[in-house]
Amino acid sequence: MILFASTLHAQAELPTDKAFWHTEQTKASPSTIWAIWIDVSQWKKWDTGLQDAMMEESFSLGAKGKITTLEGRKVSFKVVDFEEGKSYTYKTSLPLGGLYVKRSWEERDGITYFTHRVWFKGITAGIFAKALGGDFRKMLPDVLANIKEIAEK
Repeated sequence: MILFASTLHAQAELPTDKAFWHTEQTKASPSTIWAIWIDVSQWKKWDTGLQDAMMEESFSLGAKGKITTLEGRKVSFKVVDFEEGKSYTYKTSLPLGGLYVKRSWEERDGITYFTHRVWFKGITAGIFAKALGGDFRKMLPDVLANIKEIAEK
C-alpha cells in the first residue's frame, strides 16, 4: 500500500476491515483510469470479486446498476457521489446499513495515483465488515494492479 499525505485519505488513518483502501500509481493518464472505472460492463475484467456488472443508465450521480458476485448473487448499487472525471462513490444497500466504494485519483509529477476506498456504515456495519471486509481488503491490491495493467497497455 502506498501511503502519502493527500486529499484522498488522511495518512494518520489506519485501515481496518470496516474501512480500508489501496492506492496504486501509474504513468497512464487520469482520463485513462477514469474511462476504465466508468465502463461498468468491463469491471469483471479487473475486479476479481465480480462475475459481471452492468448499469441501468449512463454513469452519473443517482445512476443505478447491478453487480453479480462470484457466487452468482445479483446486488444493486447506486452512485451516491460523483465528480465528473475525478471521483465517484457507489453504495450497495445492506440490511440496516450499506457498503460504500469510492474511486478517486490525483496526479503529481506526471504520475497518476488512484485509490479505491471501501467502508461499511450503519447498525450492521461491524457484522458485514467481519463477514466480508477481510476478503475485500485482501483482494484490493490485485484489483488495482489489474487496472494498472489495463491502463498501461
